[in-house]
Amino acid sequence: MSIWFADLTSASLGQLTRGGFAELIGIQLTDIGPDHLRASLEVTPEVHQPYGVLHGGVSAALAETVGSVAANLCVDPERFLCLGQELNANHLRPVSSGRVTATARPFHIGHRSQVWGIEIRDERERLTCVARLTMAVVPRRASAP
Repeated sequence: MSIWFADLTSASLGQLTRGGFAELIGIQLTDIGPDHLRASLEVTPEVHQPYGVLHGGVSAALAETVGSVAANLCVDPERFLCLGQELNANHLRPVSSGRVTATARPFHIGHRSQVWGIEIRDERERLTCVARLTMAVVPRRASAP
């Protein structure tokens, strides 16, 4: 059974991160399954910290992006919006090049909050970062006339 509100395909994911910060740093949504969403990022000097490895803030941005998109895909977008409340990230292994892939899976999908676990792995499938993202589920306000 799928956790998603609407039927989506991997091909339709690219539209979800266009025009914002995720696109600016090169985050791409790559795969959707019945209980997970994946995104990846090419590790280049543009996303390095001064010591030549992936910046921790970029790993956090990757985790928050994939978790936030996943959370919003679980609710009726006409009625609700999911907004980040808290992000915790543990950086476990440095990465200086190649591609990292983040996989988001829910710990909890509730009516008022969601909690997501995100694992980021390098091309050799080594765990580089683990994150937990808490999202608030809030009602959308009616538009003013």
